[in-house]
Amino acid sequence: MWPWGHLAVGYLSYRLLGRLDSGLKPGGRATVAVAAGTQFPDLIDKPLAWSLELLPHGRSLAHSLFTALVVVAVVRFALRRRDHDAEATAFAVGYASHLVADAIHPAIRGELGELGYLAWPVVPAPTYETVPSFASQFTSANLTPFFVAELALTVAVAALWLRDGAPGLGVLRAVPAWVGRKLST
Repeated sequence: MWPWGHLAVGYLSYRLLGRLDSGLKPGGRATVAVAAGTQFPDLIDKPLAWSLELLPHGRSLAHSLFTALVVVAVVRFALRRRDHDAEATAFAVGYASHLVADAIHPAIRGELGELGYLAWPVVPAPTYETVPSFASQFTSANLTPFFVAELALTVAVAALWLRDGAPGLGVLRAVPAWVGRKLST
């Protein structure tokens, strides 16, 4: 799944969970946390596998359920100490949604062997025919029904996010000023 698809699935998952739990729309910091969770596995695995060749595949270490449990526990511990329970939950939902979203396509195709990354390193990471690089991933994109469905989902969830008041945008806009204050002190 592409980064924007992961973001859409994560936001939608967190929003639906929030509706079931409290009836509230996602807040700004929680939305940023869910976004970070949706991208985290790829931000770790892809560079370490494709650029530095430290991992066997772009879906291995951070895509493993073992790693996910440890990372989510550490993030939850750190954020709860600062009384940021909603953000801890949002990150966990984003991370989990990434793993589920990556598993959907192989599961639909009945290629369950491709899900070995979920148990890496106990189970070897699957091998793929594509060249392991960022450029090859973008140049190999095809308008398959799955790709088009992912784009449609992304557009629909983006509209929903805008309808929700674009939560998280204010937080992101405040980051440069916050960094400037921290650097000047």
